[in-house]
Amino acid sequence: MSLALKLDAIGLLPKTPASDVKKRGWRGVMRDVQKSGRVVVTNHDVPEAVILSASEYAAIAQALEATKGRDQATLEALRQRFDDRLKALREPDAADRLRAAARAPTKLRGKVKAGTSY
Repeated sequence: MSLALKLDAIGLLPKTPASDVKKRGWRGVMRDVQKSGRVVVTNHDVPEAVILSASEYAAIAQALEATKGRDQATLEALRQRFDDRLKALREPDAADRLRAAARAPTKLRGKVKAGTSY
């Protein structure tokens, strides 16, 4: 089930005061939720809660799950790049190359040299 997820700022969502929730009851509030998928319940114009439809909740849960997968893939790619760079330090001549690089004079000419760009 693919549900579109559109997250609006809380200030843009439909609002209902807590006193209306008491007056109209659960069914009245749920009519508003069915119209827009979500309603902000306020107390003295301050947001206190957001009531979501089941489909809105499912879309949010699905989006979070998809994000976890992307985050894991990104982390794995970063881990692989780090491991590849670390291999150079494990080579037999790594200490000699590092010492030679540290001893060599560096001419910056007013520029910063860092990362893989130099």
